[in-house]
Amino acid sequence: MAASREEIETLYREHYLGFRRGLAALTGSYEAAHDVVQEGFARALAQRRQFRGDGPLGAWVWQIALRAALDERDRSARWSLEDVLEEGLVEPARDPELSEALRALPPRRRLVFFLRYFADMSYEEIASVCGITEGTVAASINQGRAAVVAALGDPEALREGVTTR
Repeated sequence: MAASREEIETLYREHYLGFRRGLAALTGSYEAAHDVVQEGFARALAQRRQFRGDGPLGAWVWQIALRAALDERDRSARWSLEDVLEEGLVEPARDPELSEALRALPPRRRLVFFLRYFADMSYEEIASVCGITEGTVAASINQGRAAVVAALGDPEALREGVTTR
């Protein structure tokens, strides 16, 4: 089941801001994230016949966009998503406590947390992107949130810190 051009264009129109916001944490700026989103969707359009339909279209495009972000991040060396998230999830100067709390999470939990709170992805999309079950996504988010709240000492600080980025 190939994705249609219209489906990808609709996804772009409806979710561009979420993609840009999520990828800005990886690229370091909204301008660079804009370029990566454009590249990711261009790749998705070019590869749309490869979409098999075994997961949500949005998750498939996220995989492509994340790869585009990693490619853009450093074309001369291969970085893992965990390495990039380690460096760029939250600017320490803007929110040192949140940055430290997120860095303390194990890599997969940090990735799932990032995709949920920074990229605004659904549990189903995260499961598809990461190759895990929705139950594992839910557990990772709950454990990550508990760890971050404990580190911050205030549940509202987490809500404010994540939603303002």
